Amino acid sequence: MATTTLFAEDIFIPLQGGSTIPLREILPWAIFGTLLALIFLYFVSTEQGAFSLFKGMYVHEFVHDGRHLLGFPCH
Repeated sequence: MATTTLFAEDIFIPLQGGSTIPLREILPWAIFGTLLALIFLYFVSTEQGAFSLFKGMYVHEFVHDGRHLLGFPCH
């Protein structure tokens, strides 16, 4: 097997070939990250609007500046 080297902080670290991560190990983390991103996007973009899950304006006020920073109108 061919050996390659990695340059990190003036130290050469030998690496063995075939250092890829299998898809079956990445897939659960990719799904989890996508789910968290969609939940975050929901709360920033539509909570306290037409599809409100929580009563009151607490979530709206908490994410108000982030909503405008990302380009979502809210008033």
